[in-house]
Amino acid sequence: MMSIEERIRKIKMLLLDVDGVMTDGGIFLGPDSVELKRFHSQDGVGIALAKAAGLLVGVITARDSEGVRRRAKELAIDEVQQGISNKEKSYQAILLKHGLKDEEIAYMGDDLVDIPILKRAGLSICVANGTEETREVSHYVTKKKGGDGAVREVVEMLLDGMGKRKKVIDAFLSRLTEREG
Repeated sequence: MMSIEERIRKIKMLLLDVDGVMTDGGIFLGPDSVELKRFHSQDGVGIALAKAAGLLVGVITARDSEGVRRRAKELAIDEVQQGISNKEKSYQAILLKHGLKDEEIAYMGDDLVDIPILKRAGLSICVANGTEETREVSHYVTKKKGGDGAVREVVEMLLDGMGKRKKVIDAFLSRLTEREG
């Protein structure tokens, strides 16, 4: 069986579920179809670091939400697939579009609808508060819960495994300094 480190070296794209991974899974429904989600700012920086390291980043979610569109735009996420009940079909389309293979995908999920992709992805990841069934089919279970920095945890693990963490963080900090100067 391949180690996590061997799997990481093949990764070219990080794909994420949204509710329960990028958020804590809570959904606030208000009047007039208003839907609110809480995203963790450290996950956003993590996504920026992943992109700076040359990884593609995408989301596949069963719900359709303006909040997800907005967050994806803010973070320049490469693929946004929303309102998808058959996530594996969207996953396959993303692979074809980008010329990728299963082993080049790291996928993060938390619930039963994620299992078909978790079984295919080169590196399958479940958040700490994911379902038992989802944890069982995953190569790695995060220490942090969904919506509480789990995406950042995984990005840092990927960057460490690729030997890029220090270089990417230094470049990120350098860009921040340039903006302020």
